[in-house]
Amino acid sequence: MIEYIKGELAELTPALAVVDCHGVGYGISVSLNTYSAIQGKKEVKLYIYEAIREDAHQLYGFSTRQERELFLLLISVSGIGGNTARMILSALSPAELCNVVSSGNEKLLKMVKGIGLKTAQRIIVELKDKIDTVGLEGAAGTAGTKLAAPVHSEVYEEAVAALTMLGFAAAPSQKVVSALLQEEPAAPVEKVIKLALKQL
Repeated sequence: MIEYIKGELAELTPALAVVDCHGVGYGISVSLNTYSAIQGKKEVKLYIYEAIREDAHQLYGFSTRQERELFLLLISVSGIGGNTARMILSALSPAELCNVVSSGNEKLLKMVKGIGLKTAQRIIVELKDKIDTVGLEGAAGTAGTKLAAPVHSEVYEEAVAALTMLGFAAAPSQKVVSALLQEEPAAPVEKVIKLALKQL
């Protein structure tokens, strides 16, 4: 089992990081929280979860152990796979997710794509007692890191690419991202994607 991968950040999109470790490039699926935490860094260390199936071998990477713990808790809920768990961790920061589960806020969970009322209730019921075991020192701050505002079109393209990689159709993604950038032209890409996830 791979515990973590440490190396040079060769490529980064809001949904995928490529880490060069001694000449081998690992394609690692990341959440928006991890994307925010590692953006702009040359060297990164990502805590890994390996999903091995007959038809695929996928690596999920997290900037903190706490976020990986939450991911593992989410995929332990029946009906929640790796991509859905990543979607939840892209829409909510680790601290927000803990608050949502502790307070039983199913309405907020339902705003995530692919999460219906029954699934939201199942997540809350199954994780309410377990979520307190995840220590969240410093996790709340990862999503709030300030970044220089990139060029509008670059943000637009990255946001649309990330949303389509997460399973949304291109046309509605383009429409929502375009509308969000008209309202907030200087918004960083992770904020645009977070807002888009709540509207799609």
